[in-house]
Amino acid sequence: MRKLFFSLGFMLAVGAINAQEAYKFTDVIDLDATPVISQGATGTCWSFSTSSFLESEIIRLTGKQIDLSEMYTVRNTYPKKAENFVMRQGKAQFSEGGLAHDVINSVREYGLVPQEAYNGLLENNTNHNHAELVAVLEAMVKTYADNPAGELSKNWSKAVDAVLDVYLGTNKDTFTYQGKQYTPSSFLQMTKIAPEDYVTITSFTHAPFYSSFILNIPDNWSNGSMHNVTLDDMISTIDNALTNGFTVELDCDVSERTFSSKNGVAVIPANPENNSKALEGIYPELKVTQNYRQNEFENFTTTDDHLMHITGVLKDQNGTKYYKVKNSWGTDANRTTHNGYVYFSEAYMRLKAISIMVHKDAVPKVLSKKINL
Repeated sequence: MRKLFFSLGFMLAVGAINAQEAYKFTDVIDLDATPVISQGATGTCWSFSTSSFLESEIIRLTGKQIDLSEMYTVRNTYPKKAENFVMRQGKAQFSEGGLAHDVINSVREYGLVPQEAYNGLLENNTNHNHAELVAVLEAMVKTYADNPAGELSKNWSKAVDAVLDVYLGTNKDTFTYQGKQYTPSSFLQMTKIAPEDYVTITSFTHAPFYSSFILNIPDNWSNGSMHNVTLDDMISTIDNALTNGFTVELDCDVSERTFSSKNGVAVIPANPENNSKALEGIYPELKVTQNYRQNEFENFTTTDDHLMHITGVLKDQNGTKYYKVKNSWGTDANRTTHNGYVYFSEAYMRLKAISIMVHKDAVPKVLSKKINL
Protein backbone atom coordinates (compact mmCIF):
# COMPACT_ATOMS: atom_id res chain seq x y z
CA MET A 1 0.00 0.00 0.00
CA ARG A 2 2.84 2.43 0.87
CA LYS A 3 4.38 1.65 -2.53
CA LEU A 4 1.06 2.47 -4.23
CA PHE A 5 0.79 5.83 -2.43
CA PHE A 6 4.39 6.60 -3.37
CA SER A 7 3.72 5.78 -7.01
CA LEU A 8 0.60 7.92 -7.12
CA GLY A 9 2.39 10.78 -5.39
CA PHE A 10 5.29 10.53 -7.82
CA MET A 11 2.94 10.53 -10.80
CA LEU A 12 1.11 13.61 -9.48
CA ALA A 13 4.38 15.41 -8.90
CA VAL A 14 5.57 14.61 -12.41
CA GLY A 15 2.20 15.73 -13.78
CA ALA A 16 2.51 19.05 -11.96
CA ILE A 17 5.97 19.57 -13.40
CA ASN A 18 4.82 18.72 -16.91
CA ALA A 19 1.75 20.96 -16.63
CA GLN A 20 3.98 23.91 -17.46
CA GLU A 21 5.22 23.66 -21.01
CA ALA A 22 7.96 26.07 -22.04
CA TYR A 23 7.02 28.58 -24.73
CA LYS A 24 7.88 27.81 -28.34
CA PHE A 25 7.09 30.70 -30.65
CA THR A 26 6.71 30.79 -34.41
CA ASP A 27 6.46 33.99 -36.46
CA VAL A 28 3.18 34.49 -38.34
CA ILE A 29 3.62 38.16 -39.34
CA ASP A 30 6.95 39.95 -39.07
CA LEU A 31 6.86 43.47 -40.50
CA ASP A 32 9.85 45.67 -41.29
CA ALA A 33 11.25 47.62 -38.38
CA THR A 34 14.49 49.39 -37.58
CA PRO A 35 16.88 47.90 -34.99
CA VAL A 36 16.03 48.02 -31.28
CA ILE A 37 17.78 50.86 -29.47
CA SER A 38 17.75 52.10 -25.87
CA GLN A 39 16.07 55.20 -24.51
CA GLY A 40 18.73 55.18 -21.82
CA ALA A 41 18.07 56.85 -18.48
CA THR A 42 15.17 58.91 -19.79
CA GLY A 43 11.39 58.80 -19.62
CA THR A 44 11.02 59.43 -23.34
CA CYS A 45 9.63 56.08 -24.47
CA TRP A 46 6.84 58.02 -26.18
CA SER A 47 9.36 59.54 -28.59
CA PHE A 48 11.43 56.38 -29.08
CA SER A 49 8.46 54.11 -29.75
CA THR A 50 6.60 56.54 -32.00
CA SER A 51 9.79 57.32 -33.91
CA SER A 52 10.21 53.57 -34.43
CA PHE A 53 6.60 53.42 -35.63
CA LEU A 54 7.25 56.24 -38.11
CA GLU A 55 10.45 54.54 -39.26
CA SER A 56 8.39 51.48 -40.17
CA GLU A 57 5.90 53.74 -41.91
CA ILE A 58 8.72 55.28 -43.94
CA ILE A 59 9.86 51.80 -44.96
CA ARG A 60 6.29 50.97 -45.99
CA LEU A 61 5.81 54.22 -47.89
CA THR A 62 9.21 54.66 -49.53
CA GLY A 63 11.27 51.52 -49.00
CA LYS A 64 13.90 53.63 -47.21
CA GLN A 65 15.26 52.72 -43.79
CA ILE A 66 15.92 55.96 -41.90
CA ASP A 67 17.06 56.35 -38.31
CA LEU A 68 14.97 59.29 -37.05
CA SER A 69 16.06 61.60 -34.26
CA GLU A 70 14.04 60.95 -31.12
CA MET A 71 15.64 63.86 -29.32
CA TYR A 72 14.65 66.37 -32.00
CA THR A 73 11.04 65.69 -31.03
CA VAL A 74 11.86 65.79 -27.31
CA ARG A 75 13.68 69.10 -27.75
CA ASN A 76 10.69 70.63 -29.54
CA THR A 77 8.14 69.25 -27.09
CA TYR A 78 9.63 70.39 -23.78
CA PRO A 79 8.91 74.11 -24.39
CA LYS A 80 5.25 73.18 -25.02
CA LYS A 81 5.14 71.26 -21.73
CA ALA A 82 6.78 74.18 -19.92
CA GLU A 83 4.30 76.69 -21.34
CA ASN A 84 1.37 74.44 -20.39
CA PHE A 85 2.65 74.11 -16.82
CA VAL A 86 3.60 77.73 -16.24
CA MET A 87 0.51 79.30 -17.80
CA ARG A 88 -1.67 76.94 -15.74
CA GLN A 89 0.24 78.24 -12.71
CA GLY A 90 1.60 74.82 -11.85
CA LYS A 91 -1.78 73.07 -11.97
CA ALA A 92 -0.73 70.70 -14.74
CA GLN A 93 1.57 67.80 -15.52
CA PHE A 94 5.24 68.48 -16.16
CA SER A 95 7.33 65.34 -16.56
CA GLU A 96 9.33 63.35 -19.08
CA GLY A 97 6.23 61.44 -20.16
CA GLY A 98 4.10 61.92 -23.22
CA LEU A 99 1.97 60.09 -25.77
CA ALA A 100 2.21 59.21 -29.44
CA HIS A 101 0.20 62.23 -30.56
CA ASP A 102 2.87 64.48 -29.02
CA VAL A 103 5.28 63.17 -31.64
CA ILE A 104 2.74 63.68 -34.41
CA ASN A 105 2.10 67.23 -33.16
CA SER A 106 5.84 67.94 -33.24
CA VAL A 107 6.19 66.45 -36.73
CA ARG A 108 3.31 68.61 -37.96
CA GLU A 109 4.86 71.81 -36.60
CA TYR A 110 8.60 71.18 -36.78
CA GLY A 111 9.15 68.39 -39.33
CA LEU A 112 11.56 65.48 -38.99
CA VAL A 113 15.32 65.09 -38.96
CA PRO A 114 17.56 62.01 -39.04
CA GLN A 115 19.58 60.87 -36.06
CA GLU A 116 22.84 61.98 -37.65
CA ALA A 117 21.58 65.56 -37.88
CA TYR A 118 20.48 65.82 -34.24
CA ASN A 119 21.30 63.10 -31.70
CA GLY A 120 20.77 65.05 -28.47
CA LEU A 121 24.11 63.83 -27.10
CA LEU A 122 26.80 66.26 -26.04
CA GLU A 123 30.43 65.94 -24.96
CA ASN A 124 30.93 62.62 -26.76
CA ASN A 125 28.28 60.85 -24.67
CA THR A 126 26.91 57.65 -26.18
CA ASN A 127 23.91 57.08 -23.87
CA HIS A 128 21.01 59.35 -22.98
CA ASN A 129 20.69 60.40 -19.35
CA HIS A 130 18.22 63.16 -18.60
CA ALA A 131 18.28 63.05 -14.79
CA GLU A 132 20.00 66.40 -14.41
CA LEU A 133 18.15 68.02 -17.31
CA VAL A 134 14.77 67.06 -15.85
CA ALA A 135 15.71 68.24 -12.36
CA VAL A 136 16.79 71.62 -13.70
CA LEU A 137 13.71 72.06 -15.88
CA GLU A 138 11.32 71.06 -13.08
CA ALA A 139 12.93 73.56 -10.71
CA MET A 140 12.69 76.29 -13.34
CA VAL A 141 9.05 75.84 -14.29
CA LYS A 142 7.96 75.50 -10.66
CA THR A 143 9.72 78.76 -9.88
CA TYR A 144 8.05 80.50 -12.81
CA ALA A 145 4.66 79.10 -11.82
CA ASP A 146 5.14 80.30 -8.23
CA ASN A 147 6.08 83.74 -9.61
CA PRO A 148 8.14 84.87 -6.59
CA ALA A 149 8.82 88.31 -8.12
CA GLY A 150 5.11 89.03 -8.43
CA GLU A 151 5.47 89.63 -12.15
CA LEU A 152 6.49 86.85 -14.49
CA SER A 153 9.56 87.64 -16.57
CA LYS A 154 8.91 87.89 -20.28
CA ASN A 155 12.14 85.97 -20.89
CA TRP A 156 11.34 82.83 -18.91
CA SER A 157 10.71 80.77 -22.07
CA LYS A 158 14.07 81.85 -23.46
CA ALA A 159 15.71 80.52 -20.31
CA VAL A 160 14.02 77.13 -20.83
CA ASP A 161 15.23 77.09 -24.44
CA ALA A 162 18.76 77.92 -23.33
CA VAL A 163 18.81 74.99 -20.87
CA LEU A 164 17.54 72.62 -23.56
CA ASP A 165 20.25 73.85 -25.93
CA VAL A 166 22.89 73.19 -23.28
CA TYR A 167 21.76 69.65 -22.55
CA LEU A 168 20.43 68.50 -25.93
CA GLY A 169 22.04 70.81 -28.47
CA THR A 170 20.70 73.54 -30.73
CA ASN A 171 18.43 72.81 -33.66
CA LYS A 172 19.74 73.34 -37.16
CA ASP A 173 17.71 75.02 -39.86
CA THR A 174 19.44 72.96 -42.56
CA PHE A 175 21.46 69.75 -42.63
CA THR A 176 22.94 67.33 -45.13
CA TYR A 177 21.67 63.77 -45.42
CA GLN A 178 23.13 61.31 -47.93
CA GLY A 179 24.71 64.15 -49.88
CA LYS A 180 21.57 66.28 -50.13
CA GLN A 181 20.66 69.38 -48.17
CA TYR A 182 17.35 69.43 -46.29
CA THR A 183 15.32 71.47 -43.87
CA PRO A 184 13.21 69.56 -41.30
CA SER A 185 10.18 70.38 -43.45
CA SER A 186 11.67 69.14 -46.73
CA PHE A 187 13.00 66.04 -44.98
CA LEU A 188 9.47 65.29 -43.76
CA GLN A 189 8.19 65.62 -47.30
CA MET A 190 10.85 63.17 -48.50
CA THR A 191 9.69 60.55 -45.96
CA LYS A 192 6.08 60.83 -47.22
CA ILE A 193 4.80 60.91 -43.64
CA ALA A 194 1.55 62.92 -43.47
CA PRO A 195 0.71 63.73 -39.82
CA GLU A 196 -3.00 64.01 -40.57
CA ASP A 197 -3.09 60.34 -41.60
CA TYR A 198 -2.54 58.99 -38.08
CA VAL A 199 -5.30 58.33 -35.57
CA THR A 200 -5.40 57.24 -31.94
CA ILE A 201 -7.91 54.61 -30.84
CA THR A 202 -8.88 53.56 -27.33
CA SER A 203 -11.64 51.60 -25.59
CA PHE A 204 -13.35 52.65 -22.37
CA THR A 205 -16.99 52.64 -21.29
CA HIS A 206 -17.02 56.00 -19.49
CA ALA A 207 -17.27 57.73 -22.89
CA PRO A 208 -19.66 56.90 -25.74
CA PHE A 209 -18.41 54.38 -28.26
CA TYR A 210 -17.70 55.64 -31.79
CA SER A 211 -17.09 59.16 -30.55
CA SER A 212 -13.92 61.12 -29.75
CA PHE A 213 -12.92 62.21 -26.25
CA ILE A 214 -9.92 63.30 -24.20
CA LEU A 215 -8.71 60.39 -22.08
CA ASN A 216 -7.73 61.71 -18.66
CA ILE A 217 -4.40 60.08 -17.94
CA PRO A 218 -1.34 61.88 -16.55
CA ASP A 219 0.75 61.74 -19.72
CA ASN A 220 -2.00 63.27 -21.84
CA TRP A 221 -0.74 66.71 -20.83
CA SER A 222 -1.52 68.04 -24.33
CA ASN A 223 -5.19 66.95 -24.14
CA GLY A 224 -5.03 64.76 -27.22
CA SER A 225 -8.36 63.40 -28.43
CA MET A 226 -8.90 59.69 -29.12
CA HIS A 227 -11.50 57.64 -30.98
CA ASN A 228 -13.39 55.44 -28.52
CA VAL A 229 -14.43 52.01 -29.81
CA THR A 230 -15.35 48.66 -28.31
CA LEU A 231 -12.59 46.42 -27.05
CA ASP A 232 -13.24 43.92 -29.84
CA ASP A 233 -12.97 46.73 -32.38
CA MET A 234 -9.66 47.91 -30.95
CA ILE A 235 -8.20 44.41 -31.12
CA SER A 236 -9.57 43.87 -34.63
CA THR A 237 -7.90 47.14 -35.67
CA ILE A 238 -4.54 45.86 -34.45
CA ASP A 239 -5.09 42.58 -36.30
CA ASN A 240 -6.29 44.26 -39.48
CA ALA A 241 -3.32 46.63 -39.47
CA LEU A 242 -0.72 43.91 -39.04
CA THR A 243 -2.39 41.63 -41.61
CA ASN A 244 -2.26 44.43 -44.17
CA GLY A 245 1.34 45.48 -43.58
CA PHE A 246 0.85 48.34 -41.09
CA THR A 247 2.64 48.36 -37.76
CA VAL A 248 0.95 49.76 -34.64
CA GLU A 249 2.00 52.20 -31.93
CA LEU A 250 1.00 51.10 -28.42
CA ASP A 251 0.47 52.83 -25.07
CA CYS A 252 0.24 50.22 -22.34
CA ASP A 253 0.70 49.18 -18.72
CA VAL A 254 3.96 47.33 -18.03
CA SER A 255 3.84 47.56 -14.24
CA GLU A 256 2.35 44.09 -13.81
CA ARG A 257 4.37 41.15 -12.50
CA THR A 258 3.16 39.29 -15.57
CA PHE A 259 5.05 41.63 -17.89
CA SER A 260 8.71 40.65 -18.17
CA SER A 261 11.26 42.19 -20.48
CA LYS A 262 13.74 39.63 -19.18
CA ASN A 263 11.52 36.68 -20.08
CA GLY A 264 10.20 38.42 -23.16
CA VAL A 265 6.52 37.75 -22.48
CA ALA A 266 3.45 39.57 -21.16
CA VAL A 267 0.50 37.41 -20.10
CA ILE A 268 -2.58 37.41 -17.85
CA PRO A 269 -2.95 33.97 -16.22
CA ALA A 270 -6.47 32.95 -15.21
CA ASN A 271 -5.13 31.90 -11.81
CA PRO A 272 -2.97 34.62 -10.18
CA GLU A 273 -1.04 31.90 -8.37
CA ASN A 274 0.57 31.15 -11.74
CA ASN A 275 1.72 34.73 -12.38
CA SER A 276 5.42 34.07 -11.89
CA LYS A 277 5.44 30.61 -13.44
CA ALA A 278 3.56 31.85 -16.53
CA LEU A 279 6.57 33.95 -17.49
CA GLU A 280 8.40 30.74 -18.34
CA GLY A 281 5.68 28.43 -19.59
CA ILE A 282 2.11 28.17 -20.83
CA TYR A 283 -0.80 28.45 -18.40
CA PRO A 284 -4.50 29.13 -19.08
CA GLU A 285 -5.21 32.84 -19.41
CA LEU A 286 -7.99 35.08 -18.18
CA LYS A 287 -10.87 35.96 -20.49
CA VAL A 288 -10.78 39.76 -20.44
CA THR A 289 -14.15 41.47 -20.87
CA GLN A 290 -14.91 45.11 -21.55
CA ASN A 291 -16.25 45.58 -18.01
CA TYR A 292 -13.25 43.93 -16.36
CA ARG A 293 -10.91 46.13 -18.39
CA GLN A 294 -12.86 49.23 -17.31
CA ASN A 295 -12.81 48.25 -13.64
CA GLU A 296 -9.07 47.67 -13.70
CA PHE A 297 -8.57 51.09 -15.28
CA GLU A 298 -10.83 52.91 -12.83
CA ASN A 299 -9.21 51.35 -9.77
CA PHE A 300 -5.75 52.31 -11.09
CA THR A 301 -4.63 48.70 -11.49
CA THR A 302 -4.19 49.47 -15.18
CA THR A 303 -2.16 52.63 -15.74
CA ASP A 304 -0.41 54.17 -18.71
CA ASP A 305 3.26 53.43 -18.04
CA HIS A 306 5.05 52.85 -21.30
CA LEU A 307 4.80 53.18 -25.07
CA MET A 308 5.98 50.44 -27.43
CA HIS A 309 5.71 49.42 -31.09
CA ILE A 310 3.79 46.37 -32.38
CA THR A 311 5.50 44.88 -35.43
CA GLY A 312 4.10 41.38 -35.86
CA VAL A 313 2.20 38.32 -34.72
CA LEU A 314 3.43 34.98 -33.38
CA LYS A 315 1.84 31.72 -32.26
CA ASP A 316 2.94 29.33 -29.55
CA GLN A 317 2.96 25.57 -29.94
CA ASN A 318 -0.76 25.45 -29.07
CA GLY A 319 -1.67 27.92 -31.81
CA THR A 320 -2.33 30.75 -29.35
CA LYS A 321 -1.77 34.25 -30.74
CA TYR A 322 0.80 36.71 -29.38
CA TYR A 323 1.82 40.16 -30.57
CA LYS A 324 5.45 40.95 -31.32
CA VAL A 325 6.16 44.21 -29.50
CA LYS A 326 9.35 46.22 -29.94
CA ASN A 327 10.66 47.80 -26.75
CA SER A 328 13.14 50.66 -26.27
CA TRP A 329 15.20 49.22 -23.41
CA GLY A 330 18.03 47.95 -25.59
CA THR A 331 19.13 44.38 -26.38
CA ASP A 332 21.22 43.52 -23.32
CA ALA A 333 20.88 39.75 -22.85
CA ASN A 334 20.58 40.30 -19.09
CA ARG A 335 17.39 42.29 -19.65
CA THR A 336 15.72 40.65 -22.61
CA THR A 337 15.16 37.21 -24.10
CA HIS A 338 13.91 38.15 -27.56
CA ASN A 339 16.50 40.76 -28.62
CA GLY A 340 14.56 43.67 -27.20
CA TYR A 341 11.07 42.44 -28.07
CA VAL A 342 8.29 41.33 -25.74
CA TYR A 343 5.57 38.91 -26.84
CA PHE A 344 2.13 40.03 -25.63
CA SER A 345 -0.70 37.54 -25.33
CA GLU A 346 -4.07 38.73 -26.58
CA ALA A 347 -5.36 38.67 -23.00
CA TYR A 348 -2.61 41.05 -21.93
CA MET A 349 -3.28 43.31 -24.89
CA ARG A 350 -7.02 43.40 -24.17
CA LEU A 351 -6.47 44.33 -20.55
CA LYS A 352 -3.35 46.49 -20.58
CA ALA A 353 -3.40 48.39 -23.90
CA ILE A 354 -4.42 51.95 -23.04
CA SER A 355 -4.53 53.12 -26.66
CA ILE A 356 -3.07 52.48 -30.10
CA MET A 357 -2.05 54.69 -33.01
CA VAL A 358 -2.35 53.54 -36.62
CA HIS A 359 -2.43 54.92 -40.12
CA LYS A 360 -6.05 55.65 -40.97
CA ASP A 361 -5.91 53.15 -43.86
CA ALA A 362 -5.15 50.40 -41.34
CA VAL A 363 -8.55 50.77 -39.67
CA PRO A 364 -11.15 48.21 -40.85
CA LYS A 365 -13.48 49.85 -43.34
CA VAL A 366 -16.66 49.25 -41.33
CA LEU A 367 -15.09 50.80 -38.24
CA SER A 368 -13.61 53.63 -40.27
CA LYS A 369 -17.12 54.67 -41.30
CA LYS A 370 -18.40 54.44 -37.73
CA ILE A 371 -15.77 56.86 -36.45
CA ASN A 372 -15.94 59.13 -39.52
CA LEU A 373 -12.36 58.82 -40.72
